[in-house]
Amino acid sequence: MKKLFYFLIITVLISSCSEFQKALKSEDTALKFQLGTDLYEEGKYNKAFRLFEQILPAYRGKPQAEKLTYMHANCSYEMGDYYIASYHFDKFVDIYPESEKAEEASYLSAKGYYFNSPVYSKEQKETIEAIEKLQLFVNAYPNSKYLAEANALVKELDFKLERKAYEIAKQYDLIKDYKASIKSFNNFLVDFPGSQLKEDALFYRFDAAYNLAILSVDQLKPDRIDEAMGYYNYLTRGFPQTKYLDQAETMKEELQNQLSALTTKS
Repeated sequence: MKKLFYFLIITVLISSCSEFQKALKSEDTALKFQLGTDLYEEGKYNKAFRLFEQILPAYRGKPQAEKLTYMHANCSYEMGDYYIASYHFDKFVDIYPESEKAEEASYLSAKGYYFNSPVYSKEQKETIEAIEKLQLFVNAYPNSKYLAEANALVKELDFKLERKAYEIAKQYDLIKDYKASIKSFNNFLVDFPGSQLKEDALFYRFDAAYNLAILSVDQLKPDRIDEAMGYYNYLTRGFPQTKYLDQAETMKEELQNQLSALTTKS
């Protein structure tokens, strides 16, 4: 019984592959369209895409073109080829702006850009593009059923940019380029005032200013200690119970001791 079952499965698979290969080589566009649609509905996007690629030009201007163009774009999306999918979805919206699928196509195009966004440690050109595309979608369809998801994706991408800027500033601190670190953290706090990394940024800005002051020659120390104390105040005013409080207090005392020592010398 099992042998018969496996035999039937293999027979169906061979028949299916044979049917696809025949359609692929055929000149019958209607056959390709029908089999491609069947394969698409079965989730066999790779095969459907190959058939749709062959017949798209032949259906241009025909009633079936809208459905074919959408399925063709969605095959790329379902296969994970997001660059191509976004390109084809954009074309679909341009050609069929009044289509009932226009909103969905516009969203999937923007979401394709989202999937192409790299990890935060890499160049973020694609992330910025994805944010722009998603924002354009939100503006075009303010009542969309995809609105909540689109806004969540924008928030996630925004945080990726925040994390990138934060890590750059922190890296300067780690390699002891304290001036660059302070400047980068200042830029970060201006660019991302509501960031969830704000507490960390305020502390590490203070840390960079502290180290810059401590390691300075005597004639530069007073001004740099004053600057560092200002950053300490920003941290403790913004986060009175900061997780860095013990460390910050120790650093503050050291700055005060250094300043007292300078005053005694003079």
